[in-house]
Amino acid sequence: MSVPLIGRHYRTGLPIEVGVREGRITTITAIAELEVSSLVKPLPWLAPGLVDLQVNGGWGLDLNTAPLSPKTVLKLTRLLQEQGVTSYCPTLITNSPTRLAKAASAIAEAVRLYPDVADGIVGIHLEGPFLSPEDGPRGAHPREYIIPPDWEVFCCLQEAAEGLIRIVTLSPEWPDAASFIAKCCESGILVSIGHTAATPEQIREAIAAGAVMSTHLGNGTHLTLPRHPNYLWEQLAADELYGCMIADGHHLPPSVLAVILRMKRNRAILVSDAVSLSGMPPGSHRLHIGGEVVLTAEGRLHLAGQPQLLAGSAMMLPDQVGYLVETGLAGLADAWDCASAHPAELLGLEQARGLEIGVPADVVSFDMKDGKWSVLQCWKNGQIRP
Repeated sequence: MSVPLIGRHYRTGLPIEVGVREGRITTITAIAELEVSSLVKPLPWLAPGLVDLQVNGGWGLDLNTAPLSPKTVLKLTRLLQEQGVTSYCPTLITNSPTRLAKAASAIAEAVRLYPDVADGIVGIHLEGPFLSPEDGPRGAHPREYIIPPDWEVFCCLQEAAEGLIRIVTLSPEWPDAASFIAKCCESGILVSIGHTAATPEQIREAIAAGAVMSTHLGNGTHLTLPRHPNYLWEQLAADELYGCMIADGHHLPPSVLAVILRMKRNRAILVSDAVSLSGMPPGSHRLHIGGEVVLTAEGRLHLAGQPQLLAGSAMMLPDQVGYLVETGLAGLADAWDCASAHPAELLGLEQARGLEIGVPADVVSFDMKDGKWSVLQCWKNGQIRP
């Protein structure tokens, strides 16, 4: 029998004791407030593990810098677990098919070699190369590697990944994109719309073919759009689509985050879109995606020659949950669910049920003081990590 986990339930605020056996939650018992008042330290909060669908790197580790070592994947997985991220999708961005295949193969090797990685990775997110070639929607993705959706290319990448590719972000503006989306769905691949200049009609056609998500909705777009119709309204209005958002104070203003939260509700998802510079000091840097970039003291990461274009996020997932809470956009429970239960639901993970008897014991304890919070401990399948 594992040592029970004691803290306040993130949804109710009530003190509980969580019993764990063989990696699963077996009991959840209420604790009397009288017992809590006798404790020397206040109880931490207990919440389900975070699930990040879009991680490019962090702490100087880059999944998109060649050659990718399986040990890099292991280090990143363990560092994410320190942040309370118990499940994640390593994200490979636009590159040549050869380089993408090598990176996917390295991730697959890490899954085979290291149990921690196998437990933490729930699939690879392929963000590109099937994106819009247009300036604006393309974002910082290199134009020379952008190609139309190609099933043969994708199958080669999936083979290199040993079947690990779980999410594909693409633009449905390409001819025959709908047939590609349908093939992905038949193969169990989740298709997300992103970095797109598609018409509203093409967006609806993609949804009809099986697209289920919007990648960092509101970003990877033209700087100016028609009042209506446009591809943002179409995705916001589509109840079928989960809406991913980056809540770092730079990618989207609070008003847009509020609209996504209200429109998508239990299909609103927080993603870090963290790059290798997350957790690093500010300054000028060079990345595979974007080339020369600048990380400001405020945490904004942009292209050196085009400050209006962002080059990914430098804020990890728990801090983005904190941003939603601190700005009053969501309460703690709802903000946390955007980064745990909602993405887990999309992926079909049992953890979508949250803190409940019978689910895998992926649990995070954390403190909140004066609007700041810190992850204290993280359990994956009932085992404390790292």
